[in-house]
Formats: sequence, structure tokens, C-alpha cells
Amino acid sequence: MNSLEGHIKEVRVNGSLSLVTVALSDQILFKAIVIETPETASYLTAGHLVKVLFKETEVIIGKDIKHLISLQNQLRGVIRRIERGLLLSNILINTPVGDISSIITTNALDQLSLEEELIVCAMVKTNEIMLSE
Repeated sequence: MNSLEGHIKEVRVNGSLSLVTVALSDQILFKAIVIETPETASYLTAGHLVKVLFKETEVIIGKDIKHLISLQNQLRGVIRRIERGLLLSNILINTPVGDISSIITTNALDQLSLEEELIVCAMVKTNEIMLSE
């Protein structure tokens, strides 16, 4: 499980759902959709320190620096290690807010010609992010 720390910047509520913006740094923001509101989860307030959690299997890898797609959670980083398996491979990416891991198919690893020291863009869907106090 990937874990990054940040402070809640904004919470937008609609019914029982909240779109939470978390500042991982001054310039890097992640967004998460949670089935909670500030009324049901007191930690959902601006300035509160939270952990941003997401599974390795939910990290999508792209070779370009910036992608014009709907995935808002994008981190640029350098591949530090690749653990190649027969079917799946684990990629460790060093980003400005910490290391994250991605598990992708070895076929995708080969198709993208991924290798250590390559700059990549790691992306995570908003609905795949979990928040923890």
C-alpha cells in the first residue's frame, strides 16, 4: 500500500460524498472522493494532516510528463527499481513527495520500454484514493 502525507486544502460536499483536495506539497495536490462529510468525519477539515493511501495496483504509468486525460492525480518521478516477474512487475518510483510503487503487467513494462532512471508519470484515479487520520 502506498502512503503519502499531506494537509487537507479543501472539502466540497454533495450529499454524502466529499471531494477532498489534499496538498502533498506546496505545488502537488491530490484529490479523493470519500463517502464521508465533515459532519460524519471530523478530520475532513481544511488544514488537517491526513495520510493519502492507494494500492500499488491502482498506479498507472505513463512515459510523458503531463497527460491530457481525466486522471487528476499525477506525479512525475524517476524509476529507481524494477522487480520483473513473469506476469507482473513492481516499479519503485521516486517522486518529490516520496517513493511510490506500481504493479503493472510485465507485458506493459516491455511495451513501454520502462527502465531504471527513466522519468515517468504515475497516476491514480480519484476514486481509488483512501484517506486516513
